[in-house]
Amino acid sequence: MQIYRYPSPEAEKKLTAISRRSLSFRKKDILAVTRIIDDVRRNGDKALLAYSRQYDAPGMPADHLQVPAEEIRAATRSVDRRFKKALNRAVRQIESFHRQQFRKSWVDPAREGVLLGQMFHAVDSAGIYVPGGKGGQTPLVSSVLMGAIPARIAGVARRVMVTPPTREGGVNPHLLAAAHACGIDAVYRVGSAWAVAALAHGTATIPPVDVIVGPGNLYVTLAKKIVAGTVGIDMVAGPSEILIIADQTANPEFVAADMLSQAEHDPMASAILLATDLELTRAVVDALGRQLENLSRQEIAAASIRDYGLIMQVNDLETAIELANRIAPEHLELMIDQPMDLVGDIRNAGAVFLGPCTPEPVGDYIAGPNHVLPTAGTARFSSALSVDNFIKKTSLIRYTHQALSREAGDIIQLAEIEGLDAHANAVRLRLAK
Repeated sequence: MQIYRYPSPEAEKKLTAISRRSLSFRKKDILAVTRIIDDVRRNGDKALLAYSRQYDAPGMPADHLQVPAEEIRAATRSVDRRFKKALNRAVRQIESFHRQQFRKSWVDPAREGVLLGQMFHAVDSAGIYVPGGKGGQTPLVSSVLMGAIPARIAGVARRVMVTPPTREGGVNPHLLAAAHACGIDAVYRVGSAWAVAALAHGTATIPPVDVIVGPGNLYVTLAKKIVAGTVGIDMVAGPSEILIIADQTANPEFVAADMLSQAEHDPMASAILLATDLELTRAVVDALGRQLENLSRQEIAAASIRDYGLIMQVNDLETAIELANRIAPEHLELMIDQPMDLVGDIRNAGAVFLGPCTPEPVGDYIAGPNHVLPTAGTARFSSALSVDNFIKKTSLIRYTHQALSREAGDIIQLAEIEGLDAHANAVRLRLAK
């Protein structure tokens, strides 16, 4: 990898190229996904079976869309003890973190004769999308936890999961065990855009939900974007990304490993290092080359590092922080001597990882915070998946006659300025009572 010096025209050009790699949709993909959604809306289970047989499980029976409860229980019994131990720790710690996000309804007698407040209610139902993971060979257990746990804590009454079936029509038992541990009410063997369409519009087998969350491929992401408004969604996410700020105290092997931990996700994933020490940048380049040789996803990681990787030397940590806020990365690591001294200057990031012993994967699996994070610079205005994604807020307003009389003139003035005479009259009539 080339080491860039910042500021320089070359560094700016590379930064711009990376920032412009954000997820985009081709017209043919938009048309294809729109057709799938319309097909599911019209033909329901028949369409789901046709797509599942065409793309996932050729011999899938007509009555096989929902996973029976006994199959879920059997899967929970079948997984080994080490997995159960890790799963239970992850569930406990993710639950503990998300409980802090729970909000209670409130009322406040803000002014004399006026009562204001908010009621918080969970949505009635939520759908958790879980990607297939190489046809079920690499079950994305963490996606189950990160979607289902905040929904349960929010108080969502019906929580369902959709995931593509394996070629044989099954679902990996680790996913089913995770669904059981999170209190999922039903699991359906459907994936891709047709699963999102079923959750949004409903079929005979899959009732519609109010909110859809969870990561997926381009078709899943595009389907969520299209049905947003019919249902709530968490976000429209792009390829994964990491930005590491490092000083002379950073271990180059750690830095390289953390860059590759994101690069192996996708050829369009981005890994950026902003370092104050030139020797460190050179050592990281060497470490990347060595570590790449041992990765099972070497080809993917190498393409990501080649096309969207960036190593830059900056003058100081203040410059690095300024650049990080400009880039607004999904994952930001502060691999510096005193990370707590600078964390307060971070304004735009999905999640911040502090110090040499906090690699990004601890956040992916077990630390507690949600790993569904804003990408492609959207951390400037959006946040991680949370309990709030499953909550509706309803305002409460109550006025006495005296309070209304006190404020009526201003209300009437504003209504008349807007040309809304009926609004003004609704207040004016009450003044005579």
